[in-house]
Amino acid sequence: MMELLAKIVRLLEEKKAEDIVVLDVSKLTNIADYFVIASANSGVHARALAEYITESLKKEGISPDHVEGLENAYWILIDLLDIIVHIFQKEWREYYDLEWLYHTAERVQV
Repeated sequence: MMELLAKIVRLLEEKKAEDIVVLDVSKLTNIADYFVIASANSGVHARALAEYITESLKKEGISPDHVEGLENAYWILIDLLDIIVHIFQKEWREYYDLEWLYHTAERVQV
């Protein structure tokens, strides 16, 4: 799991995502064990990040269960079952503030 988290963070960094945070939410919700949260500068940037992650992981035989939000690209969610990647445009990240909502989650360094 940590290897996949590190790979996702690296892919986000390669495409210049900002403020990347990994949260261990396993004790707080049953929808996933980890959230990866990142900011994009625009809708185009958010879509590019999501497509880069999904295409790169598919090459390694890892396909997301589903992807949501590509149309408007304010908040794109990539569901990898145990890991959910949240890609936000900055103002939407501030508005939804998942880090505050899950403030008791442990931040994970990968």
